[in-house]
Amino acid sequence: MPADPSLPPISRRQTIRGLAAAASLPALSAGKALADEGHHIATNTYPWSTFAKRAGEAFEIHSDVLLARIASTGITGYEPAINNPAEFTGLRERLDRHGLEMRSLYVNSLLHEPEAAEKSLTDVMAIATAAKALGTRIIVTNPSPIRWGGPENKTDAQLRTQAAALDRLGAALRQAGLTLAYHNHDIELRHGAREFHHMLTATNPENVKFCLDAHWVYRGCGDSQVALFDTLALHGSRIVELHLRQSAGGIWTEAFTLDGDIDYARLFAWLKERDLHPHIVLEQAVETGSPQQLDAVAAHRLSREHLAAAL
Repeated sequence: MPADPSLPPISRRQTIRGLAAAASLPALSAGKALADEGHHIATNTYPWSTFAKRAGEAFEIHSDVLLARIASTGITGYEPAINNPAEFTGLRERLDRHGLEMRSLYVNSLLHEPEAAEKSLTDVMAIATAAKALGTRIIVTNPSPIRWGGPENKTDAQLRTQAAALDRLGAALRQAGLTLAYHNHDIELRHGAREFHHMLTATNPENVKFCLDAHWVYRGCGDSQVALFDTLALHGSRIVELHLRQSAGGIWTEAFTLDGDIDYARLFAWLKERDLHPHIVLEQAVETGSPQQLDAVAAHRLSREHLAAAL
């Protein structure tokens, strides 16, 4: 639900103070916070960057400060966006120090043009090979649009090129003992969701699995739960990972809850009925219009508590 209007927004100084205090908390031992519940819950780094931007803070991915803040919430998984293998230098030691696992990562790819696709396949495989040594098993990718935020749409020929490259990448990762999970934002759902559906119908389900970002499907289809649950019916068997974000009145909330625009209780029940147990990743970011009552640590701690109670 939206923030209580009777409560004043947290000031920038209060927010920074809260983040600094969280950074000083001792990291939880590996899995301790959720050991009794038996759940491994991860967080993507994107929401932490949105909270930092709102607070006027610098954001340093993979840093001890960030990892300490994540660990202080009880979350035990770390899913970063990786651009090159050099980012793994020293990361294993930092993850171990804060009791975090990196079971999955997010990597960009550009697959709709043949020459760029070949380079992306080489780059992603180099990242994935290095990540496997750190315990990563799922490689999430969202093939880039023609222009982020732009109105351009890919041609049918470009969609065929992209699907073929995606399948090749998935086959190569599968041979290396890894899993490729296709991810989408809202742009792929334009024009009858032709890009989204083609990626999941023109590829081999053994090679290309699905990372369901429930809110991007919901938003991309005009804030439609009908579309979200139709997506489950069509592609749910391929889900290996969930990206979780909630909204109220179409605006992202600070913390994940079952109560909001998306019926997550129904979504979790759907998966449980089919004995599907995807990797769980919180991606509860903030945007323009989001409530301003919680800092990043408090929001993620509350999100983890709500999610652990629901699983």
